[in-house]
Amino acid sequence: MINLKEELVICLMRKGLSMRKVAKILREKGCNVPKDSGLSDMVNRKRIRFETVQEILDLLGYEICIREKSTSNRYQQ
Repeated sequence: MINLKEELVICLMRKGLSMRKVAKILREKGCNVPKDSGLSDMVNRKRIRFETVQEILDLLGYEICIREKSTSNRYQQ
């Protein structure tokens, strides 16, 4: 399972942005994100909406890709 916080931090670092700056940009675009450290708190507590994650990744130029795991990791039938 991926660690959302680590993945977002990596994406932010690659773009040279902070979570606070991303939140400010998203608010300016009309997205419903919390002020100040609220966005970081949501990520840290793993209580962030999927839509918000998509908005952050879209802003950073990334996308979510869902694919099937290899057959060795699939559920038993």
